Amino acid sequence: MSGHRRVAVTSPQTRLAHARRRYRGPWRPATLDPAEAPLAVALYRRQRRLAATALGVACALVFGLPLLLAVLPSLDRLRVFDVPVSWLAVMVLPFPAMVVLAFWHLRRVEREEGALDDVGPDEALR
Repeated sequence: MSGHRRVAVTSPQTRLAHARRRYRGPWRPATLDPAEAPLAVALYRRQRRLAATALGVACALVFGLPLLLAVLPSLDRLRVFDVPVSWLAVMVLPFPAMVVLAFWHLRRVEREEGALDDVGPDEALR
């Protein structure tokens, strides 16, 4: 053994980034202007309602499809390209449907934010 000590080599930017993270105080969320707080609460409630709707539709799709296939066993006998339609429904249908649902939800939430920007504080609280 030569007796040399191992030394960790890092770039100066890495050392600065670690030092900044270490000495920075606790993170605090930004505070809202008291006039904007009711608008933020109203927007949160609208978006939460839209999220609950999208989640309900996704759950109905994920849990309803197997139930539908259990109720309609004739889909096992029906074949497309020698593959049962029930298998195709489970493999092909859910994921594109969830992508469409995600885009629908995103557009609705953005529309709510845009509508809130267009109205005044008194109208938004209704």
